[in-house]
Amino acid sequence: MAAATTILPPLHERPIKNTVVLFDVDETLTPARRAVSPEMLQLLSALRQKVAIGYVGGSDFSKQQEQLGSSSIPVTTLFDFCFAENGLTAYRLGVPLAAHSFIKWIGEEEYKKLVRFVLHYVADLEIPVKRGTFLEFRNGMVNISPIGRNASIQERKDFNKFDLEHGIRPKFIEALRKEFPHLSLTYSIGGEISFDVFPTGWDKTYCLNHLANEKNLPNGVDYTTIHFFGDKTTKGGNDYEIYSDPRTIGHSVKGPADTIAQIRETFGL
Repeated sequence: MAAATTILPPLHERPIKNTVVLFDVDETLTPARRAVSPEMLQLLSALRQKVAIGYVGGSDFSKQQEQLGSSSIPVTTLFDFCFAENGLTAYRLGVPLAAHSFIKWIGEEEYKKLVRFVLHYVADLEIPVKRGTFLEFRNGMVNISPIGRNASIQERKDFNKFDLEHGIRPKFIEALRKEFPHLSLTYSIGGEISFDVFPTGWDKTYCLNHLANEKNLPNGVDYTTIHFFGDKTTKGGNDYEIYSDPRTIGHSVKGPADTIAQIRETFGL
């Protein structure tokens, strides 16, 4: 992880002009909920010499620090832009940007109704295994997991296969849509075991607002070319909105090894 100490050109002096490359985290930069490989970090460090780079993930910042950083290296030193919770928690060159709050948006009473419904639904759900942390409250969203986020790696893989066969998450989302039609919420499946719930418009395209503001800063860059690499790029997946947005060039990947191959091919590394 020596990438953190590499001397980098300032953003406005990167050789490939007006360009930023964004990455999803799980199954794009890393295996789901696992640590990034040294090979990936080395490649990202080389790419960062050419262009600005960033990640945009649905998880909270602490999980991304676990997966992409280390106990001695802050993840904010490895990327120019760190967009946690789709950019609702964001860092630019290690400096935090303005944050937004899901609870302020939805209000306490509606939030309690949502939690009550989710926990009742999970209690009645017939699936092979249940663990713990079925609902995780985050700054910009809630994450809902029918099996529970405490599931082991193997249990996650088993649930993902079961979910593909039986549509557990899509059915759960449909039930939420019917129960809360008055709330302008988006439901987005990501990873192996869960889905995110957030206000419409707070999907991964939210981070593009931060990038659009870059041109207004001293020595600012107008990012007219925005590459995005992600794995859940089909409709309903949590990468779909930013992948298909007209402001981005979308790259659909099948895992970290494919990401590495596509980076090398796209940027000549």
